Order: sequence, then structure tokens, then C-alpha cells
Amino acid sequence: MTDVSEQVDPPSVGLITAPPEPYTTRRPEKGRYDRSIVEGPLRSAVWKIAWPTMLTNIIGGLQGIVDHVLVGHLVGYRGNAGIGVAWQIFIVVIVFITSLFTGMSVLVARFAGAREEDKVNRTVYQAFLTAVGISLLIMAPLGYFLSPTLLDLVNAAPEVKAEALPFLRIMFLFSSGMLIFFMLSGALRSAGDARTPMSLGIAMTVLNLVLNVILIRGLGPVPAFGTAGSAMGTVIATGIVAVYSVWKLWSGGWVVSFPRGQGWGPDWTIIRSLFRFGLPTGIQGIAMNIGGVFMLAFIGSLAQSAPAQAAFAICYSQLFSLITWTAIGLMGAAATVAGQNLGAGRPDRADAAVHVAARFGFTGAAFIGLFFLFLPRQLLAIFGMHEPAVVEIGVQLLRVLSVSGLFIAVALTYTGGLQGTGDTKSPLYISIVSQIIVPLGICFVIQQTSKLDPIDIWIAILVGHTARCALSVFRFRQGKWRGIAVDI
Repeated sequence: MTDVSEQVDPPSVGLITAPPEPYTTRRPEKGRYDRSIVEGPLRSAVWKIAWPTMLTNIIGGLQGIVDHVLVGHLVGYRGNAGIGVAWQIFIVVIVFITSLFTGMSVLVARFAGAREEDKVNRTVYQAFLTAVGISLLIMAPLGYFLSPTLLDLVNAAPEVKAEALPFLRIMFLFSSGMLIFFMLSGALRSAGDARTPMSLGIAMTVLNLVLNVILIRGLGPVPAFGTAGSAMGTVIATGIVAVYSVWKLWSGGWVVSFPRGQGWGPDWTIIRSLFRFGLPTGIQGIAMNIGGVFMLAFIGSLAQSAPAQAAFAICYSQLFSLITWTAIGLMGAAATVAGQNLGAGRPDRADAAVHVAARFGFTGAAFIGLFFLFLPRQLLAIFGMHEPAVVEIGVQLLRVLSVSGLFIAVALTYTGGLQGTGDTKSPLYISIVSQIIVPLGICFVIQQTSKLDPIDIWIAILVGHTARCALSVFRFRQGKWRGIAVDI
């Protein structure tokens, strides 16, 4: 394998400024931001940001699990496959848009660490303005008309496509609420407030769950919408939370807010900085998810494509999310703590924070992996997965994922450390190698030389996660992120 770590130069992004003065020279008053992130016990600082995000992600993941349970029992495994395929496609697009929020988070964390409140608020508003414009003017119309083609691209079986198409179109048309929630959550966490996004996320999840129970199965005069009902509940819940969030940003009261007295039009200096930091992350996300889409195409080429797609939708998209969403919470914590400490002139503390987050991630993945390893059939039964072909493939996949989760959890925390300090290019190259070249190359070679079986695809995923972990750790330990400085 080519070692991309040796090929990536330190990112020349943002406007280079002089290194921040040591924290000891700054004014001593408390100010608006939580200074425990750059002072005091490091484990507590990481955990303070991580646990609310982890809890929010787990609860959100459980809501998705409930959706699959309802659809699995009412529609059948074809409905599960339809939701899984549609989400895999939708995530490719949504990740690119939310890459702007990574650029925003880099700037917000650095400015919060330096106590530059005005720059924090200006950055948040411009990220909001840019994301909403892209989602309404580009994402919604193109997504609606291209949905059938995208489903054909992943070789969705006709019965799966029938369930996935309305779901996908609804999500594309009404995605603005979800984007606003992601933007706000990233801004608040980067500024040191992880509890407000947790409260909003829990409220949104509960509302989503109630709406989905009604819309999927029907209630009274409300008809049963089946798979489409899951998408309807999601966009309504996220839309309600988004309206409330915009009002709070306007009226103030949170650690971030919309600036006053500076005009409401776009500030192209800030927007360019958002793209400089965020675009590599967006391309990285697209690379990873395009890899997932092509992996679905390999799954769709199997002799038992529909059972394999259903197993993949449940095991990888839902159950494995208990590991990935937890690790993503730690990734966000690593990014926030590392970024704020770098902004406060404490790079050694930033370095140590990422190692602490990685240990948390490994422990959590090991705990969840035990259930995958020893109770796979029981987990699949929760989703109404009783067909022998689906169960056999699902058990096989869960046992591989019990090991794979260890590597991806550690990889994500080091990715957060790189991105939070401003090195968003290295994770891009690492993802291209580990999420596209390695796993898809393995599947292609096996398909061309012999018969491709489900276990071959699952092992390819494991190898890719292992490669991503090794490259991410190596790149972070090189320490070139210490010299990145930003300003607007």
C-alpha cells in the first residue's frame, strides 16, 4: 500500500497569522466561553464535550433502529433495504454540504480558544447562510430529479427501488432543517457547549419517533405511508427544531449567535475560509460514501442481492452505527478540545486530548462489539429478520464488524484531531486509500478472478477500516498540524 502520509504536505489553508500569544498573557476574566477546555484535567475536558454528543447520537441511532423495526414488521425486509439504500445515497450529498460545518468548526474552535467572540459569531452566520442557499437552490431540485438514476447506480432491486424512491425524494426536498441542526450542533460544540445540542437532539429524536410511529403504520384518519412515512417524520421533526434554533440564534442566549450591525449579506472572505477548511472534508465524506455506494453495487451483484442488501442495511447502517456514532461524538470532542487548545497556544495539550479520546473510543467499541460477536441472531430478530438467508448473512457481517469497530473508532478520533487543528487534507487522502482503493480493489479482484461472496465484501470492509486507523494515527503523530494558523 502506498503510504499517503508521506505524500501529504501540511495544508496551506486559511490566512497565515502569527502564532497566538501564550494563554498566560490573556485577560484573566472568565468571558463567554468555558475555559475548562484549555485548563484543568484533560480527561474531564474531553469527556465534557464527548458524552452529550455520544448520548445524542446513540438516541438518534436508536430512533433509526425503531424505524427499521417498524418497517421490517409492516413492509418487510424490502422496506429495510429501501431505507438503507436511500440513506447511503442521501448521505453522500449531505456530507458534502455539512463539510462547510467542518470548516466552520475549525474557525469557531480556534477563535473561541482565543476569546474572539465577534469572529465566532460572524463565522456561524456565514456558514448558516451558505448551507441554506446550497440546500434550497441546488440540493433540492437536483436530488429530486436524479433520485431514480442514483438508485439504478447502486443496482437496487426493483422491489427495493419502489420503497427507496419516495423516501429519497422527500429527504432531498426538505433537508434544510437537518442541515441547520447539524450546523448549529457543530457551532455550539466547537464553542464549548455540547449540552444544548444534546437537548435539541433528544427533543428532535422524540418528536421524530412519535411522528414516524404515526406515519409509518397509520393512526386514525392518518393513513399508513410505510417507508415514505419514515422520511416524512424526519423532515417534519428537523424542520420544527430548525425554526426554533434560528429564533434562538437571532434573539441570543446561547454561546453562539447571529452578529448584529454588520449586514446580512454574504461575507466572501469568511465563505472562502469555510471552503478552504471544509472542502477537503466534504470531498473526504463523498469519497467514503461513494465507496459505500459502490460497495452496495457489489452487494447488489451477489446471487442473493436483496437479502444481502437487507442484512447490510440493518447490520452496517443501523447496528454498527452504535459504534460509529459514539466514535463520531469522540471525534467532535477531539476536534473541539484540540482546536481550542491550539487557539490558546497549547499544542501539547491538544496532542494529549486526541490520545485520550482514542482510548475512550476503543473501550466503547470493544464493549458494543461483544454483543455483535455473541448475540448476533438476537439483534437481528429485533428487526424482524427471520428469513434464513438474511440471518445467515447478517450473523456473518456482525461478527466481522465486532473487530472492525475497534479500528474505525480509533481512526475517527484521530481524524477529529487532524480536522480540529486545521489539517483537513490528510484525512481526505487517507479516506481515498482506505475507503475506496483498498476495499473496492479487493472486491474487484475477487470478482474478476473467482466468485464474490458476502464474506469477501465484509473482509474488504475490515481491511479498509484497519488501513484508515493505521494511516490516521501515523499522520497525527507526525505533528505537522502544530504549525497551522487561521484568521478571517
